[in-house]
Amino acid sequence: MTLWNGSYPFYPGANACFPFDTTRAVIVTVFLSILVTFIIILPGIRGRGRLFWFLRLVLGLFMGAVVLTVQFTRDWETGWVQANTSYKAFSHVQVNADIGLHIGLAGVNITLRGNPVKQINETINYNEHFPWNFGADYDRSYSEGLEKGLPSPILYVAEKFSTQSPCGMHRQYRIAGHYASLVLWLAFCTWLMSILLFSMSILLYGGHMLLLTATLILFSLLLFFTARNTLKCPIQFGPVSLRTDYGESFWLTLATGLLCLLLGLGIIVLNSVQPEKLKLIFSLDKSSEEEVWDKSCLPAEPSCSAQDVLMVPLGELCHVTATPL
Repeated sequence: MTLWNGSYPFYPGANACFPFDTTRAVIVTVFLSILVTFIIILPGIRGRGRLFWFLRLVLGLFMGAVVLTVQFTRDWETGWVQANTSYKAFSHVQVNADIGLHIGLAGVNITLRGNPVKQINETINYNEHFPWNFGADYDRSYSEGLEKGLPSPILYVAEKFSTQSPCGMHRQYRIAGHYASLVLWLAFCTWLMSILLFSMSILLYGGHMLLLTATLILFSLLLFFTARNTLKCPIQFGPVSLRTDYGESFWLTLATGLLCLLLGLGIIVLNSVQPEKLKLIFSLDKSSEEEVWDKSCLPAEPSCSAQDVLMVPLGELCHVTATPL
């Protein structure tokens, strides 16, 4: 029997992880609610304009949801490695675990998951977030992790991104994340302006604003690319190293930027080459409907009384004399 039954009293249990990202869930719920609300009124739209209207709705909400959601995601850059590593400081006990690194615009997430999860009489399942956004102090979060006695692999990876580390990765990712986030907020504003212009039937300027949205989105990716491709210190666990690559948020943002670029260019080209088709896509071609409406309002054949009144010459009209009372 060992002191403290083989455990160290200053180590707390593993943090309970929420099953999903609440911020992402709120954003998706709001945009899905808007989509469902507009789908309810979809049967009120006649003809083939219903399909074009539905496509515009889905594409517009998708672009806005992506630009807003990737601000808070933590998988712009991800990496995993499986290694045998020491679990706690002042202990030679090693565990087999999966170590994950997830880098976002506002901070870094480090996960530690045992293989199996139950080892050395403990549940090894950690997910720790260390922020570097405005108003957050990364070094303070790292110091709090030291005080809590987080497992050694998490502290080792987190130390690589601290300001005291000679690697310099904190400054690179922090500045790139700040500017990329700022540019994405501008892209969200230009997306809102494009939706407003399209709703006001100002198609050309709406296409220009959509093209500006695409430019801002792609520029935010370029900012993050500069931090991703700088020299970084190796994160080594024995014979294996933790390597990262672009995550889902990066590729989703790239796809959204290219989609905005294609739609913006398509609207501008159609407006100059075939404006009639562009008006048809946006349900603005009302000439045929007005013609049908005019024909329906006119009588099929004018009545005889109307013809008589219109055909009588002015000279043959009877003079009416009024007798004063």
